[in-house]
Amino acid sequence: MSTPDDTNHVDEMSSAEKRHDQLTAAPDATEADAAPRIEVSEHDGNTRIDIVPDAAVRPGPGPGVETDDEPSAE
Repeated sequence: MSTPDDTNHVDEMSSAEKRHDQLTAAPDATEADAAPRIEVSEHDGNTRIDIVPDAAVRPGPGPGVETDDEPSAE
């Protein structure tokens, strides 16, 4: 049986710790799964978000979506 004291450690975790905990909770998860994927910086009041060059997961078109780099199958 859990008590209110059992959940206090979650409330004390930083957002980075919670993210790491969540991303490494799966049975086959590794430390690489919790590696940062973005870098956030601020320049002259503007916020810039860059994808980390060696990020394992990167944004882009999904499967079956044509890009300008790929010839169409016509």
